[in-house]
Amino acid sequence: QAQLVETGGGLVQAGGSLRLSCAASGIMSSINVMGWYRQAPGKQRELVATITSGGARAYASSATGRFTISRDNAKNTVYLQMNSLKPEDTAVYYCNTKTNAMEYWGKGTLVTVSS
Repeated sequence: QAQLVETGGGLVQAGGSLRLSCAASGIMSSINVMGWYRQAPGKQRELVATITSGGARAYASSATGRFTISRDNAKNTVYLQMNSLKPEDTAVYYCNTKTNAMEYWGKGTLVTVSS
């Protein structure tokens, strides 16, 4: 059974850093794209960053310059290093993976940035 497990969320002061991790297991096909999305209270889920199996990265404008996405293909794990965090980064962060035929979501990890 496919499973994505996110870790690394928590409470941090503005200007601080957090590193999120997401380990994928039970996915029988090759994972093409891994990514992070977030959903703030009262808002729609939005893309934060994605990375392909070849290492091509894409970022939302809100994440550019502050967040870095990386992955370990051997471990089917994706990371999100978040620096210079702002209160508006407060959200539940979800891991997402895509194969040729399927898309999977984690249950999310809460990131709270205090001012």
